[in-house]
Amino acid sequence: MATTIRHDRLTLPAAPLGAVNPLAPLRPLDETHTVDPATVPGLPPDMARGLACAPLTSLLPTRVLDGYERRRVPTALPTLVLENSRLRATVLPGLGGRVHSLFHKPTGCELLYRNPVFQPADFALNGAWYSGGIEWNIGATGHTTFSCAPLHAARVPAPDGGEMLRLWEWERLRDLPFQVDLWLPEDSDFLLVGVRIRNPHLTTAPLYWWSNTAVPEEHRVLTPADTAWHFGYERRLRRVPFPHHDGADRSHPAHSPHPADYFHEPRDPTARPWIAALSGDGHGLVQTSTGELPGRKLFVWGSGPGGRRWQEWLTEPGTGGYAEIQAGLARTQLEHVPLPAGAETAWLEAYGPLHVDPGAAHGQDWAAATTEAGAALDRALPPEELAAARDAWRAVADAPPGERLATGSAWGALEVRRAALDLPGTPFDDAPGPEQRPWAALLDTGALPAEAPGPDQDPGPTLVSPAWRDLLETAPPDPLTEYHLGVAQWHAGDLAQAVRSWERALTATGAADTARWPALRALAVADTAARHPVRAAERYAEALADALARRGTPAGEDPDDEPSPLVAALVREAVPALLAADRAGAAREAYGRLHPATRARGRFRLLEAQLLLAEGEREAALAVFTGGFEVADLREGDEVLSETWARLSDAPLPAAYDFRMRPAGQDG
Repeated sequence: MATTIRHDRLTLPAAPLGAVNPLAPLRPLDETHTVDPATVPGLPPDMARGLACAPLTSLLPTRVLDGYERRRVPTALPTLVLENSRLRATVLPGLGGRVHSLFHKPTGCELLYRNPVFQPADFALNGAWYSGGIEWNIGATGHTTFSCAPLHAARVPAPDGGEMLRLWEWERLRDLPFQVDLWLPEDSDFLLVGVRIRNPHLTTAPLYWWSNTAVPEEHRVLTPADTAWHFGYERRLRRVPFPHHDGADRSHPAHSPHPADYFHEPRDPTARPWIAALSGDGHGLVQTSTGELPGRKLFVWGSGPGGRRWQEWLTEPGTGGYAEIQAGLARTQLEHVPLPAGAETAWLEAYGPLHVDPGAAHGQDWAAATTEAGAALDRALPPEELAAARDAWRAVADAPPGERLATGSAWGALEVRRAALDLPGTPFDDAPGPEQRPWAALLDTGALPAEAPGPDQDPGPTLVSPAWRDLLETAPPDPLTEYHLGVAQWHAGDLAQAVRSWERALTATGAADTARWPALRALAVADTAARHPVRAAERYAEALADALARRGTPAGEDPDDEPSPLVAALVREAVPALLAADRAGAAREAYGRLHPATRARGRFRLLEAQLLLAEGEREAALAVFTGGFEVADLREGDEVLSETWARLSDAPLPAAYDFRMRPAGQDG
């Protein structure tokens, strides 16, 4: 059959994403993938430079997705299906362009770990992420902000004259446009994926990319390397032999006791990189690429209780676990590489079936196993064939998209318009949406609209790049502009000036008619960072009072109304700040203003237990835990459940709350 692309739908039990957090993310979410600074001097100099290259100081200009819960309902997800006579690839354009399934027809085998549910969890840079399939990660260390966001998609002529699916978007953390082209050559066993990232700016940009593939956990992972850089959640990088170290064969994911990353060092850096996951009968998936994408990694959840609990949490109990095989631009996922001004980088990846004699693939002789797998890959897809496909794809990478199949955001269109960019192959020509319109007005008139819309007067997301900051600095200084300018200055590291801008937002002409909570909350964050807990607590209390007053419910949310994401977000930040200032009474008052449905959510049940502890009600706090709750947005690596439990009881941590990802007694 000829290669085709068609629309379809995939019905899964799915937890709705919920509302976006309306508070500006002035600080990054806790990121577990950072190296203990004390260990960096012992690392190779080039690795140390990559680790120090442009770490994120905030998630701006994106917003946090934390409104999801754990209740799943059957949901039809739009898909785009690529198919030839040998393979069928199912892509989710509304969820980061994830390849949900790669089905090999001749053997009837699913080559990926295909998650039977859609369950968001707090693993992405901006919160919501889900497991399974092949995901495309760009931006900074961690899972992309596009994990649960739509991409643009269109039909494009493939290099061989067939059809190709193009995905593209504007990555906002680093302001870089990217594209992912997927196609199935006729009668081919391999899905080919061309990736291109461009830097259209006048300065060098930090670059990050990792393609992550979920595979069944019982498979053995093979790659041509005898050493690896091990990174665990104790936040140390150390070079170890691979696969055999500490008495176990780590190429079998379940043999690791704890969650860990293994960043492989290739035996021959000049050979094409590859990594495979093979079942006991020698069948499985291989991923390879041209040399521009040299990094390879194995991520394992391990056999410990924390890793097993996370597996259940992210998937469905009883459906089998998964590991991840990954490919990236740097030696480790903790590094960034520079992309010079005006430059681009591109490569070709291939995903397909691999069969190796089971005795060789799973034998004790690691060198023989990887040599045999490499030879099987060379027979299935010779390296010169892959290189030729890359060159053919590069010749059509600028081809204009044809039929549009899905729509992403309009942020790229705004950036293209502002800088008059020409990006052939990836047109950003969408009309501004509600979030972009104020910024389009700033371009057109030199001023933002004077008032934020909606009952909460949400100021919306702030654009923070130097060009937008310059426009804000020259705009008329009304309260909304001063607020956005402060956010942009905070992102730039000018914290003192940010505070002055937010203070002006509270006193500028028109401030009496403008919501005060955005500037008050921003000042509270600044006070917390500056270690002024009392002032931070006062400003959080003022911000919450202002938000409730503007909703017409100063005493608290009306149970007959819908719960407010704004009030929930403010209380979630305000209660810990008030407790830190020894104001348990004010914290209880703030908590009491929540909607009853919000108080019933797991995150706020945990907050209730912490509040009860501060009030000296230890038994009542323990009863919250024994009554049972689930914190849907528990952050990867967060030990708040075990830490709170340790304050409540000397008994072992109940299994339902055990999400610990590092060995006991080791500091993060």
